[in-house]
Amino acid sequence: MEEGFCVGNLNIIFVTDDELMEINKKFLEHDYYTDIITFNYKEKKKISGDLFISIERVMENAIKFKSSVTNEFLRVIIHGVLHIIGYNDKTYNEKKEIRNKENFYLGKISNERIGISNGI
Repeated sequence: MEEGFCVGNLNIIFVTDDELMEINKKFLEHDYYTDIITFNYKEKKKISGDLFISIERVMENAIKFKSSVTNEFLRVIIHGVLHIIGYNDKTYNEKKEIRNKENFYLGKISNERIGISNGI
């Protein structure tokens, strides 16, 4: 991986908005909807964690941002992995940085999919 990490055990768990809200309240003491909550179990340079993703929120975001549902799911998964390896999104600059990284990795995935579909 470009960031210098290897992949360990990543679990992607799809849940409803309400289920993710309960996780958000219980573990993070936040009372709002979100598209993903990441639990980080990274050990040194091995990425491991649980990514809880709201199916409803991702589908709504795809419409809101005029993106395909597939791209929005990929973006959220990438976002969660970026959190695991140490990127944050609390400040404006952090949000800008993590969004740039999301776009970078989405581009890599898109290029790989195009290469596969063209037989390259």
